Amino acid sequence: MKKFMDENFLLSTPTAQKLYHDFAAPTPILDYHCHINPKEIAENRKFENITQVWLGGDHYKWRQMRSNGVDEKYITGNATDREKFQKWAETLEKAIGNPLYHWSHLELQRYFGYHGVLNGKTAEEVWNLCNEKLQQDDMRVRSLIKKSGVTLICTTDDPADDLQWHQKIKEDPTFDVQVLPAWRPDKAMNLEKPDYADYLAKLSQAADLPIRSFADLKQALRMRMEYFAQMGCKASDHALEYVMYKPAEETEIEAIFAKRLAGNNITREEELKFKTAFMIFVGQEYHRLGWAMQLHYGCKRDNNGLMYRQLGPDTGYDCINNYAPSGEMADFLNALTTTDQLPKTIIYSLNPNDNAAIGTILGCFQNSSAVGKIQQGSAWWFNDHKTGMTEQMTSLANLGLLGNFIGMLTDSRSFLSYTRHEYFRRILCELIGTWVENGEYPADMEVLGEMVKNISYYNAARYFGFNL
Repeated sequence: MKKFMDENFLLSTPTAQKLYHDFAAPTPILDYHCHINPKEIAENRKFENITQVWLGGDHYKWRQMRSNGVDEKYITGNATDREKFQKWAETLEKAIGNPLYHWSHLELQRYFGYHGVLNGKTAEEVWNLCNEKLQQDDMRVRSLIKKSGVTLICTTDDPADDLQWHQKIKEDPTFDVQVLPAWRPDKAMNLEKPDYADYLAKLSQAADLPIRSFADLKQALRMRMEYFAQMGCKASDHALEYVMYKPAEETEIEAIFAKRLAGNNITREEELKFKTAFMIFVGQEYHRLGWAMQLHYGCKRDNNGLMYRQLGPDTGYDCINNYAPSGEMADFLNALTTTDQLPKTIIYSLNPNDNAAIGTILGCFQNSSAVGKIQQGSAWWFNDHKTGMTEQMTSLANLGLLGNFIGMLTDSRSFLSYTRHEYFRRILCELIGTWVENGEYPADMEVLGEMVKNISYYNAARYFGFNL
């Protein structure tokens, strides 16, 4: 029997172990997509206790606690932080096979030096150990980033954001990790939302341009893109229900926009036509700027209406949506290709059944303008576990070139989530190591080691064009 989560955790063969320890583990981390608050980096936040780090805003953990019958008081309610931690520890001991079990213990090992097991009985010991550690200056946000080996972080930012915290970090000579904005224009696209007019007023103010037409909206977005580019932005990100393609003439799009600005509701067909025009426009601009376009889709959000009214969005009530016509995504990419304006594109689906469809679409739009120009993104959200990562990389290997994969990201709000890169790298090395041990690929450690390092870090650095 193997020891619990030892140095060869998830590594079952000598080849996998050598690839991880000699090549993957020493390689730095590039976190090109996350939801970290740059203000906390600028101010070098110090956390008071482990509950603030682990349970504040982490809807992954909230879902599991609800599954364990924990009262909402101990999840998002007014229970003490110690009580909330206890409930999480009691829940965790039942989470066999769940990535949260591994992530939590990796974080305890790497950041707190705790190699025991967290459960209801050990919660007090772990609580005291972690909180004592968190009082040390080397457990502030910036130190956590540095000790994790991170060289660059891309946050997720609205076009109307003034990026003041990015500017402060950029101007601070004491912190050499790059913290760059990433463009997330969902609010500008989602004209069906009740607060759309309020958002346009905010965007108009940021761009110093009245927005009275779709043409005005595009100009305002162009102006904000230029500012983001000046701040080092290299990537956009979109949260889509699915990648739609319902083309319409510009005059019809203007009429739809005017209808919505007048306070009238639009039809579903009008919504899809507008969003298609919006995505075509921003895709063309990303191509001009040299940005990568990230498309996240396949999520049905805020399914529990009662809890949404109490807690709002992003609180753990989302699920996989299995409606995602791959033909429309191909048509969308083709529309940009037809005018030679398709940017580098990364495609993520929340539905693992889409792996093969994505893999075949990639091959239709690759060209010599970039290595692996169209990427399948790493296993995302409900799929970033051992099975999901293995299936995604196996599908990519079957249908494309795994060696050009740009690898892992945290997609997290926590400064302890960099251990997810370790988790990914162990799974990557186990997968490759198994193929080598089975005689499916030569045991050339020079080639294999370079491939592992590239997937772990260097492919992404080259793909986005970061100055590292």
